[in-house]
Amino acid sequence: MIGQLSRHWWVLLARGVFAVLFGVLALFWPGITVWALTVLFGAYALVDGVFALVGAFAGVEGESRGWLAVAGVCGILLGLMTFAWPAATALVLLLLIASWAVIVGVLEIVAAVRLRRLVDDAWLLAVAGVVSVLFGLVLFIWPASGAIAVAWLIGLFAIVMGAALIGAAFRLRKLGGHPRTHRVGGQLS
Repeated sequence: MIGQLSRHWWVLLARGVFAVLFGVLALFWPGITVWALTVLFGAYALVDGVFALVGAFAGVEGESRGWLAVAGVCGILLGLMTFAWPAATALVLLLLIASWAVIVGVLEIVAAVRLRRLVDDAWLLAVAGVVSVLFGLVLFIWPASGAIAVAWLIGLFAIVMGAALIGAAFRLRKLGGHPRTHRVGGQLS
């Protein structure tokens, strides 16, 4: 198996190089990253809507055809609206993330208050909740900065992942170029 993987080490190298390039672009051109994510969401909604509509007309077993048709039409409309107004879609997605962060943060704070007598380190949950609420509020106040921060996180992840893939590619290349030999009873096997 190592032999087969080591022969194709260059595939990992190519993936790693492209991931690093994408990461650098995301860090230095975050607007394109947000735009690309929005377009991918729009494409997903559109394709999902088409398949739901096809399923409704094909009469998928166990599904309500009427509701499936409504879901299909909504998905198609959402996909088309995303392509028509990508900036508005990106803003709405960001506001949903902000809402989620605030709600989760408040729930974590409430849980920490309730658990403070049962758990010694419940204050850590409260701190996590406060950080989550603050993150959500920052996204509400400065949504453009939040979008850039998300793009930067994606960029950093892509660079780290790409570097790991590049390292693995060179390790596989090295393993393939120098097959291991084992001595059994003083003789090479």
